[in-house]
Amino acid sequence: MSGDWAVELHGVRKRYGRGGTAVHALRGIDLTLRHGTHTAVMGPSGSGKSTFLQCAAGLDRPTAGTVRLGGTEITGMKENKLTALRRTRIGFVFQAFNLLPSLTVEQNVVLPMRLAGRRPDRRRAAEVLDQVGLADKARRRPGQLSGGQQQRVAIARALVTRPDVVFADEPTGALDTTTATEILTLLRAAVDTHGATVVMVTHDPAAAAWADRVLFLSDGEIVDHLDRDGTAGRHPLDRDHPGRDHFPSRRAHADRIAARMTSLAVPRAHAKAAA
Repeated sequence: MSGDWAVELHGVRKRYGRGGTAVHALRGIDLTLRHGTHTAVMGPSGSGKSTFLQCAAGLDRPTAGTVRLGGTEITGMKENKLTALRRTRIGFVFQAFNLLPSLTVEQNVVLPMRLAGRRPDRRRAAEVLDQVGLADKARRRPGQLSGGQQQRVAIARALVTRPDVVFADEPTGALDTTTATEILTLLRAAVDTHGATVVMVTHDPAAAAWADRVLFLSDGEIVDHLDRDGTAGRHPLDRDHPGRDHFPSRRAHADRIAARMTSLAVPRAHAKAAA
């Protein structure tokens, strides 16, 4: 049943342009992701990662196929309803923190509530700020915080409405290794402790190793996946994520992810050489 899934994509295609110059960014994505899971999406440059995230999150409309979030089909939804849905049922974390410098930390966190026409819930804001370790920074402004702290505010803002899914686009791309680890720990805790669903696009195998499953895109298609238990295959559908007691070390898993990415890049390099 659709209610079992946080994210569903069926036959999703995205084409830019027409005729011989058309670019097929997505070529028929079929994917279902359970509630309370952490999925990373990787692929070479131009593989369709950003387009996948934009279509899955309702930021762009697919040329064909359907997208459901929390059982609600968003594909043909009118823009005003889609905007309202994004504000209440979807959380976003980007590489750029996208905080408003004139607002306090608390005001930035409750902004999705204000934009949705709801009274800001300061108790809920305090709760999520405590979760990300910034309970004492509510009155500060973004310019008074470090980059890592600003990304923590962005995560709190993404979680404040208890969304069906949090989409993260290179959330650690602008951070140093230590700070990136802190942010990835928070996203992992959002899944394990608070039941959030996280879909993260990243180029970094070390970041992807925090996810339950890594999906590999190439030329607009999901061509492979790798689970934290080492399971791999070409049909990443309808499977429970493995029990965490059986997870390998994160460093070893990152090495496997990096090796898989290298294997994806080799055929592309050969194809370019042949052309």
